[in-house]
Amino acid sequence: MYDQLPENLTALADVCPKPLYVVGGSVRDFLAGRTLGAHTDWDLSSPMSEEEFLAAAERCGFTVNAVYRNTGTVKLQDPCGCGYEFSRFRSDTYVRGEHVPSSIEFTEDISLDAKRRDFCANAVYYDIRARQYVDPLGGVGDIGRKVLRTVREAERVFGEDGLRLMRLARIAAETGFSPDEAALEGARLNRALLDDIAAERLFAELRLILYADKKEGTMSAPYRGLCILRETKLMERLLPELALGEGMKQRSDFHDHDVLEHSLRCVLYAPSEIRFAALFHDVGKPFCMLRDGRYHAHAEEGERITREILARLKAPKALTEETAFLVSMHMRDLDLKMRDGKVRRDIVRCGPLFEKLLLLKQADYTACKDDPSPAPTVVKWKRIAAEMRAEGAPFSLRELAVNGTDLQALGIVKERTADALALLFDECVADGRKNRKETLLAAAARLPAAFYGRQETKDGGALSPLPQDDES
Repeated sequence: MYDQLPENLTALADVCPKPLYVVGGSVRDFLAGRTLGAHTDWDLSSPMSEEEFLAAAERCGFTVNAVYRNTGTVKLQDPCGCGYEFSRFRSDTYVRGEHVPSSIEFTEDISLDAKRRDFCANAVYYDIRARQYVDPLGGVGDIGRKVLRTVREAERVFGEDGLRLMRLARIAAETGFSPDEAALEGARLNRALLDDIAAERLFAELRLILYADKKEGTMSAPYRGLCILRETKLMERLLPELALGEGMKQRSDFHDHDVLEHSLRCVLYAPSEIRFAALFHDVGKPFCMLRDGRYHAHAEEGERITREILARLKAPKALTEETAFLVSMHMRDLDLKMRDGKVRRDIVRCGPLFEKLLLLKQADYTACKDDPSPAPTVVKWKRIAAEMRAEGAPFSLRELAVNGTDLQALGIVKERTADALALLFDECVADGRKNRKETLLAAAARLPAAFYGRQETKDGGALSPLPQDDES
């Protein structure tokens, strides 16, 4: 492991008055056979005081970003910009469910420091200067077996800090490790403690679970983490609207799985950019079934429920808007009966989210019966989008062959310019061959008088049909 440590870190260890250890995920990942890279989280620990550590770090040119003397913690970065978090050996005491220790006692006993952590696999220490491992709790064996075992009685470990409940699922997802039965049972018994965790922390852990394949390297990583949330009943506390779908059957000619399992499998088959939409795409189904006895209008209800969930978790606004929109659109043209003209308008309505909607539709289709073949709706919509591009149809107002300045030069009043552009745009979406400047200017000249500031005509401002372009 020594050869994969940053040079600045090994230099720091050489000048420290007491042993400096790397501990936690970096040691676990290395022993599990992974290469430590630029994005590795470097957690350091030592029996030395934070004052002794700070003096050594400053001698080596490290920049100190924060010091928390009550916990013996220092956050710093080396001259190359690599970040580290140092914590002094300590023993923590918690009030049940509180994320912050109620009392801290500093120690030189590495075993006591190990027992304040969460899982034995995260409590293996690497002595940098001595180039050897210290394993107070048998974590090396757990890493070899890919097991997550708590450092003490599982009920007590999770009862001390409810955030560890989410970490169980997240670390299992990121590493491919399996919680032992004691850990699973301890999480189930303490699941109510999730209610005491700040929404921002819950969202951060959920996001890491959904992107766990970025660390673990396999597409199944997020699915595995979500399954642990379900198995431990944490899903019922974190996402009760989604958990209601467990055991809720669907039509067997379309689905092999219940509503919840289908949603989790949609995440399994979804690329990273649509994971939240994949998770929530059918969140409206349990609500509709319990209210109406059927799943009709679940996309519309799902949009509303998605917004409520993400607001509760204090998710970023941009993510909320994108996810809710994709949820609202995922059922469009599922039966392939929608006319091409209407599909064209939907494609334009999607704007930059069109490709993501196709990804969601494909993941949804594959998750129904674990069928990776192209989704019929996706095939149809891709064909129509290709036809639109070949015709030169505009996908946004910026692609329209005329602009507001062109229309105002014809005499259209400024206040009606946006309306005129919208009418011309809609015509060109339906038939991209009309997206020619001369054709559009001629059509604009035939717009009703109201567009030119004159008396309104009886038709209220409808656009006369644009002439067909003779070109194919």
